[in-house]
Amino acid sequence: MFKKLKELYDYREMIISLVRKDLRGRYKSSVLGFLWTFINPLCQIIVYTLVFSQIFRMGIEKYYLFLTVVMIPWVFFSSSVSGGSMSVVNQQDLVKKIYFPREVLPISFVTSCFVNMLLSFIVVFIVVAVSGIGFNPVALLFLPLIMLIEYILALGITMVTSACTVYLRDLEHIIGVLMMAWIYLTPVMYDISYVTENAPAKLVSIFYLNPMTSIAIAYRDILYYKRIPQMQHLLVAVVVGVVFLVAGSIIFAKLQRNFVEEL
Repeated sequence: MFKKLKELYDYREMIISLVRKDLRGRYKSSVLGFLWTFINPLCQIIVYTLVFSQIFRMGIEKYYLFLTVVMIPWVFFSSSVSGGSMSVVNQQDLVKKIYFPREVLPISFVTSCFVNMLLSFIVVFIVVAVSGIGFNPVALLFLPLIMLIEYILALGITMVTSACTVYLRDLEHIIGVLMMAWIYLTPVMYDISYVTENAPAKLVSIFYLNPMTSIAIAYRDILYYKRIPQMQHLLVAVVVGVVFLVAGSIIFAKLQRNFVEEL
């Protein structure tokens, strides 16, 4: 394990280079270019806000803010898992030509998505400031921790999916379908109280096994309710994230042996 970590550290410049390349190439040749980093999440927020505040009428005060503080992190998680599943396949020429730790590819992709989320948080802070709700400085101290937990979770899952997709290309499309369903199983567009008040206790317990549930609640606690997140809820996300990261590293290490032949 320590040998692998040292090897990845030795290839840190390659990771940084791939992250820069992905960020530069993400909106290359488009008229608005890097502005799409902010436009994409804003468009999603506007659509969901219109649907759930005007049509379905959730009855949540300042619903646009309620949605924004969780939608940006969800976009990071979703894009990391769905797009990251092809991170090895899309770099097959590089994999075939030179040696480097193959873990560099999913790590660089997820890190690129993470940087994109950090930049998109400019929108979040602007929306919070404009809303008049303001910030709780003490609660904000927990924001980097929540981001780190989500990063670990996204990376762990991406390690598994990126390795498996080399052998089963259909997995890319299967993951896309799963992510569409996953957002409705996570309190992104609704409050967790709708589940706890209306669903049977057993289903609520299962619902909390979704690690993104606790992460979404934590983001909303910090930026919408201006309170310190409940750490016991985050424990599930931490445990699942670490388990996925360890399992993902093991699975990736075993499957990468035949990457060249499969690609």
